[in-house]
Amino acid sequence: MALKSIRKILAENPLLFLLVTIPFVIAAKYAGWGDLWVFIFSAIGVVPLAGLIGQSTEALATYTSPRIGGLLNATLGNAAELIITLVAIKAGFLELVKASITGSILGNLLFVLGMAMFVGGRKNGPQKFDRRRAGNHAVLLTLAVLALVIPSFFGQTIGSDSSPKVEALSLGVAIVMMALYALGLLYSFGSAKSPISYEPDTETRRHPGMSLRSTLVLLGAATVGVVVLSEFLVGAVEHVVSSFHISEFFLGIILIPIVGNAAEHFVAVQMAHRNKMDLGVEIAVSSSLQIALFVAPLLVFVSLLLGHPLTLVFNPFELMALGAGVLITVLVSSDGESNWLEGAAMMGVYLILAIAFFLLP
Repeated sequence: MALKSIRKILAENPLLFLLVTIPFVIAAKYAGWGDLWVFIFSAIGVVPLAGLIGQSTEALATYTSPRIGGLLNATLGNAAELIITLVAIKAGFLELVKASITGSILGNLLFVLGMAMFVGGRKNGPQKFDRRRAGNHAVLLTLAVLALVIPSFFGQTIGSDSSPKVEALSLGVAIVMMALYALGLLYSFGSAKSPISYEPDTETRRHPGMSLRSTLVLLGAATVGVVVLSEFLVGAVEHVVSSFHISEFFLGIILIPIVGNAAEHFVAVQMAHRNKMDLGVEIAVSSSLQIALFVAPLLVFVSLLLGHPLTLVFNPFELMALGAGVLITVLVSSDGESNWLEGAAMMGVYLILAIAFFLLP
């Protein structure tokens, strides 16, 4: 019976197979295998733990009202990536953190949404989703990216990245973004659906038979696991960067977002494959909005407490990529219909950007 239950859980979430890498992380760390193996196994190990955080959050939502469930999702939806970036700030890797913000938004809008459209389109043909909600998402995405762009442009005139005026501008922008996020949550309590969170349907809610206590234990254990592996991961970054000539910027913009959000990405593609494109779009776009309106400004505030002030000043390449990602998403979703060719085109743009970012010095 127990073996059958385990098989069922693994069938629902194949990413849990990656939990077998956790003993290898410990071995690599304490048996002297080298920082490269610590980095690789830690990155892989974070993926299933992030998935368990998402599953326990969804299970916890079954003990609340739909609105509270949406609030939980909006708050904990990017918990794994938030933990990784907090550890990186503590270690002083500010460029990696800012790159991960950009990479998360781009990954959700171009790679995840593109893959969902491609997989769903190949299986089900052209798929439709709510055009009006797509328009609401487009407005919020544009505002969110604009809020990230303004400090970068004005900062060039006001002073250097670390000047008091630039830090004050970043704090001001962060306050406004958090206020918009709070208003979005308030809106969710008066509306069936919120643009910054999604409510999983019954098929996506894992472990419905779990007790409240078991759910909280799973959430706590997975969170602690992500914290520990994040410490190992970030601790090995400097060695990987120096030994393999991979820029800290590339690790932040490509690797960290994939590691932190892989489980959520899998669900978005799975929903599109089941011909539930509305939910696939909601997951990808809502996650981007959560990163821009909640995670980024929260990191600005927490960085002050950690003694490494983070400013919202991004380089021109990041700004260009963000603008292109939002523009393409708006153009593709404006008609409320998607097909596999549009999805392939979006993934193609993401891969082009990934190659360009890899070659940046």
